[in-house]
Amino acid sequence: MGLTIAEKIIKAHLKSGEMKKGEEIALKIDQTLTQDATGTMAYLEFETMGIPRVRTELSVAYIDHNTLQSGFMNADDHRFIRSMAARYGLYFSRPGNGICHQVHLERFARPGKTLIGSDSHTPTGGGIGMLAMGAGGLDVAVAMGGGAYHIIMPQMYKVKLTGRLRPFVTAKDVSLELLRRISVKGGVGAIIEWGGEGVKTLSVPERATITNMGTETGATTSIFPSDEVTREFLKAEGREEDWIELKSDDDATYDKVIEIDLSKLEPMIACPHSPDNVKKVSELKDVKVDQVCIGSCTNSSLYDMLKVAEILKGKVINPDVSLSVSPGSKQVLTMLADCGALSDILGAGARVLECACGPCIGMGFSPNSGGVSLRTFNRNFEGRSGTADGQVYLVSPETAAASALTGYITSPMTLGDKIKVQMPETFKIDDSAIEPPLPPEKAMEVEIKRGPNIKPFPDGEPLPDEFKAELVLKVGDNITTDHIMPAGSKILPYRSNIPHLSQYCFGVCDETFPERAKVAGRSIILGGSNYGQGSSREHAALVPLYLGVRVVIAKSFARIHAANLINAGILPLTLAEPEDYESIEQGDTLKLTGIYESLDSGTFRLSDITKGKTFELKGEFTERQKALLRAGGLLKYVASEE
Repeated sequence: MGLTIAEKIIKAHLKSGEMKKGEEIALKIDQTLTQDATGTMAYLEFETMGIPRVRTELSVAYIDHNTLQSGFMNADDHRFIRSMAARYGLYFSRPGNGICHQVHLERFARPGKTLIGSDSHTPTGGGIGMLAMGAGGLDVAVAMGGGAYHIIMPQMYKVKLTGRLRPFVTAKDVSLELLRRISVKGGVGAIIEWGGEGVKTLSVPERATITNMGTETGATTSIFPSDEVTREFLKAEGREEDWIELKSDDDATYDKVIEIDLSKLEPMIACPHSPDNVKKVSELKDVKVDQVCIGSCTNSSLYDMLKVAEILKGKVINPDVSLSVSPGSKQVLTMLADCGALSDILGAGARVLECACGPCIGMGFSPNSGGVSLRTFNRNFEGRSGTADGQVYLVSPETAAASALTGYITSPMTLGDKIKVQMPETFKIDDSAIEPPLPPEKAMEVEIKRGPNIKPFPDGEPLPDEFKAELVLKVGDNITTDHIMPAGSKILPYRSNIPHLSQYCFGVCDETFPERAKVAGRSIILGGSNYGQGSSREHAALVPLYLGVRVVIAKSFARIHAANLINAGILPLTLAEPEDYESIEQGDTLKLTGIYESLDSGTFRLSDITKGKTFELKGEFTERQKALLRAGGLLKYVASEE
């Protein structure tokens, strides 16, 4: 039986386990990346392990999230991360050099390699043929130390592309079409491989947009073949030697096959407040627009920016619209300036922001109260923009530019003739803002620089055999990590300060939760389906742990968040009967007994003491996960193994 692309990479990196669907496997990790919103915690965790130097082929620390320096906190964290990179042998991408996924694609991504990053959109690297996965900071720290990355062997899905995109229809529209079909839960437990003749018509930046957005389906990762298109991209980046051919076998088998005819697609739009709330742009032509944001790790490549510049050239945006443009990297910004496209963007009335995540993570450029904001980003969760009642829509750069000109949601297909963009044969290479690792002898002399905002992370405790606590919070379906641990310019600077962060936990759902959790001392949370979707931020597990949460019950969990809960020593359990969710109420006193025996059987009994009822819960854990929970989390487990 033949192998898929992902199966070939997994087979080459398999350290333990068997490639059987549903079984736990351990993978050797070639590369890691972190960004500053998750990096400080990841490096504190790595430091705790006592390993003198990273043991990967390549590890990179990026500064791209917390670049708004309105106080000392972000600047201190950047200084800390830079000193950690110098001390432990990482590359350091300085503030302003660009968004981690865009820069990594340009300068470090290699077909056939494994990559995990403490950012859920790390699968962007799948656009170049990497097995690239988002993970919690603890998992990244372990990988930097040479440890394996453990996942459940995924199913294999294939999206077969035929035809060619029409003018003004884009890779973003392909992603939104897939989300429309399978939802934000449709990729859970699977790797999505993109294939078919239509793949040959897509450039690497377009492929990277698609693998980036694959995260929103809940997929473990997404991946494209490494072919001549890939080779030409690497050649343009001066890295042709990094290219290898990579394709699935003709007789490879897939658990699901989805067919998309590119020639039949039209511009799509994700409406508030979920990436899978997708409609055709043409259906919303009467919606007035207040703000447009172009950029993010999804759509900030040179290819995207040149198309925007061509649409805006010689025109002026609608006076009622505020437009921001964020190039994805210094390379992109420099080449825009050199060819004159930046002048076209500025001349149209756009505000050019620095090469960073910016508005996507709620770091500035929030919309007005109740404002309609069109964004070329990957997420439109409620409140993520920094404005609680902001109405955020997800669109392609072409739809964004067209709408900025008219002041209404506008299909770019109404613009007339197709735009012509000429991509350069070579990109301008300038790695001066990437600091390479110091040699070991010099690295040992580096002083780690810590600011007063850097606090110890919460210490997990061994899981008790009996647990009795109040259900302090009951929430609904599709609770995101933005609900659990919000982002934004007021909160992100405290990502290295768990005690301070705790006062914002679940603030979007219930502002009283932090105080009630503290009063309870230890507690339980109940959620609906797909609990913990979205970002890979482990703070969504560490902050509840700090507040005393030791058990989370849900109808179902998102993959990365479930792993982060286990890494933190929090027990994630699912309802055997989803309808039991209605019978358990916030404030009930709940009790679990015989937890150790239940870990082995996979069946747990939950007593609702308040109601006098008993419910069955499920918890299917690997032997390693059981050990982590018994030990009190991954760090405790690693310490006990040494």
